[in-house]
Amino acid sequence: MKSDLNPLLTLSSKGLYCPIGDFHIDPHGAVEHAVITHAHSDHARKGSKHYYCTTSGVSLLKSRIGKAIHVRNFDYRAPFVLGGVKISFHPAGHILGSSQVRLEHEGRVWVASGDYKREPDPTCEPFEVVPCDVFVTEATFGTPSFRWNKCTNLGLEMFEWWKKNSEQGINSVVFAYSLGKAQRVLGVLKPYMERSVFCHPSITELTECYRAQGVELASTVCLSEVARTRKLRGEFFLVPQAFLKTEQAEVLGPDFRTAFASGWMAQGSRGYDRGFLMSDHADWDDLVRTVKETGARRVYVQHRGSGALVRHLNTLGLEAFPDSELKPGPAVQQLSLF
Repeated sequence: MKSDLNPLLTLSSKGLYCPIGDFHIDPHGAVEHAVITHAHSDHARKGSKHYYCTTSGVSLLKSRIGKAIHVRNFDYRAPFVLGGVKISFHPAGHILGSSQVRLEHEGRVWVASGDYKREPDPTCEPFEVVPCDVFVTEATFGTPSFRWNKCTNLGLEMFEWWKKNSEQGINSVVFAYSLGKAQRVLGVLKPYMERSVFCHPSITELTECYRAQGVELASTVCLSEVARTRKLRGEFFLVPQAFLKTEQAEVLGPDFRTAFASGWMAQGSRGYDRGFLMSDHADWDDLVRTVKETGARRVYVQHRGSGALVRHLNTLGLEAFPDSELKPGPAVQQLSLF
């Protein structure tokens, strides 16, 4: 492991683990202490004994994994201690309540980014740069081919697309992930949308969690309240991708257009009638920018883009490694700044 002899984070069979504090960050399975960056299902899983998350993320976490979980919640930047390690949550800008996890022990500071983005989003707290010695960063879109146009008004683009379809009696179906992306679509549509958006039931409860936190969203109607025999025309639908295979999709009738709101639209519309390049992850430029701004001298990179980002950071003079290097191995005597 390219680290000091007493690292704050290692990579275990259940994900990121702090051996000094004896807790996991976003564990892959049930553990004693689970520090959760956000409520997406690949980060928050059932079965752990104790959960720790942000105050604004509690209702989403309970909605996803169970109302009866034992959870302690903390405001952003409010420190707490597990096993002698000082921990605090800092805004990640990914979805409502999403956080980076700052760890401090004996003068060393590590930060695990979780998922994050740097673009403005009316539905969640804006990203905050957290200075650190070691930065463990995501890299979902960690190749130079993924770059977003930060000046695009996606809310207006979606509204105008819907308006054109609506005038022809054609329904507009936007596919979006039920947590985070769907609410962001509703958030950017809020200044423009003239009618209620028809939302899939999987989106509705999560959307109410956002509204309870004071997030302003476009008006919605849950599709569970619409009879399947009713045929709608010229409406805006916000649904997961599997919706078209369900009986509820009969409300669309034969005339509808599809779109997908995703960072993957940087590679083309992929068979949809329209693609909206809306990502809840940092693009290549913002990944590199964030690493630089943290001041970290050592970086561990997670997810699919790790190779390209590691190579680039090395050219910048940083010690960068894929997160596999966090797996415990034979101790190697070496000088370390951390």
